[in-house]
Amino acid sequence: MDNLTPEQRKKAMAAVHSKNTKPEILIRKALFALGYRYRIDYKKLPGRPDLALPKYHAVVFVHGCFWHGHSGCPNSKLPQSNKEYWTLKIDRNRKRDGESLNHLHAIGWRVCIVWECAIQGKNKKMKIERAALTISDWLQNGGVWLEISSATQREM
Repeated sequence: MDNLTPEQRKKAMAAVHSKNTKPEILIRKALFALGYRYRIDYKKLPGRPDLALPKYHAVVFVHGCFWHGHSGCPNSKLPQSNKEYWTLKIDRNRKRDGESLNHLHAIGWRVCIVWECAIQGKNKKMKIERAALTISDWLQNGGVWLEISSATQREM
């Protein structure tokens, strides 16, 4: 059951941002410190990537585990109330993400997804630096796909 009144819930949901989120800003700053320059919230590409690095023909999405339905992540657990609504919402987000990724690949862009769980918790600064270094290595050495999460870092 929701512990908030409808008015409190509305205010809480209005405070959720879709761009310039804290995890996104932390990744941006770390990449900038490594010398990378990028476009923010690049509207010219499918899915409006959080970061676009045209020089490398690569994009970076910083996904919130809850909002993008990160499989197997404890942060993506659905609320107990209004489950049908949240299931549909997260499913729509995941479908839209998949379509954007497929389109980006089809037009030749490389894609990196950084899950918010990869840069949270203990040793946050170290996790952010490690994620930025992983992205840097990927940008320099190739690969069309990179996913960074707390459970796994994998490249294809």
